[in-house]
Amino acid sequence: MKIGIIGAGRIAETMAKTLCAMEDAVCYAVAARDIQRAEGFANKFNMAKAYGSYEELVADKEVELVYIATPHSLHYEHAKLCITHGKHVLCEKAFTRNVKEAEEIIALAKSKNVLITEAIWTRYMPSRQMIDDLIASGIIGKPAALTANLGYVIWNKERIAEPSLAGGSLLDIGLYPINFALMHFGKDIKEITSTAVLSDKRVDLQNSITITYIDGKIAVLNSTVLAQTDRQGIISGDKGYMVIENINNCESIKIYDLGRQLIKEIKVPMQITGYEYEVKACIEAIQNSQLECEAMPHAETLYVMQLMDDLRSKWGVVYPNE
Repeated sequence: MKIGIIGAGRIAETMAKTLCAMEDAVCYAVAARDIQRAEGFANKFNMAKAYGSYEELVADKEVELVYIATPHSLHYEHAKLCITHGKHVLCEKAFTRNVKEAEEIIALAKSKNVLITEAIWTRYMPSRQMIDDLIASGIIGKPAALTANLGYVIWNKERIAEPSLAGGSLLDIGLYPINFALMHFGKDIKEITSTAVLSDKRVDLQNSITITYIDGKIAVLNSTVLAQTDRQGIISGDKGYMVIENINNCESIKIYDLGRQLIKEIKVPMQITGYEYEVKACIEAIQNSQLECEAMPHAETLYVMQLMDDLRSKWGVVYPNE
């Protein structure tokens, strides 16, 4: 499948590297606002086409699937551009700025009979099922508590600092702990409480979210752009606990008993970058004439977007032109 990339930044490079190593995908075209940047990107990854505008890329009849790798604030605009030209879309997280934009984009995609899905890569990785299978096996007993954190020192990056780019910790990295909890503890939620530290420009720099479930389980989630964290996810039960090393790209799963002794360690499968799983899911869905991916259905994307809208509302984080 010939894939085009909108945007030529760091995350687009990771996708291009991934596509070049895949057998069922072709890293075909890239578009940037600067044609020289696009040409340099295309040469680096031996791509057939380089475009100096996004409009040119979506007009290319050879492009079958478009990966959107631009800032959050532009996802709505660029997804709409792709869809109106009949292109299937893999849109980087966060899907849009808010749930209203997400609803509009998904409705448009359905009306045009094209696939669109959110590139929250942890949803597509094999580690997701591995963790669920371990919980179901009873090796840690009845799960009761979950913690997850993600933090990088990125507060000074433009995409984080600027409200106009839908900046802040929540939409950039905070959605990973949220998705981790929803994947493994579900959505039977009784209450969500939270707190956040805001910048002078009124975007969240760090936040803490506590989810209380109807059955008594609790998930405590943290994200920060001010500090480097261990990125661990820990799921605890009445027979032991499991430690997931790096919730953003699981490296291993370690199981401990009630004496805190390591009793089992599982390594995840070798991968190209981890992006290949979401690409494979898109290709399979398109080949089966599906408009969404089973691993991240539209309902889940909308649920997370609404959850984050509610959090931002409580914190007083509003993006321009929302």
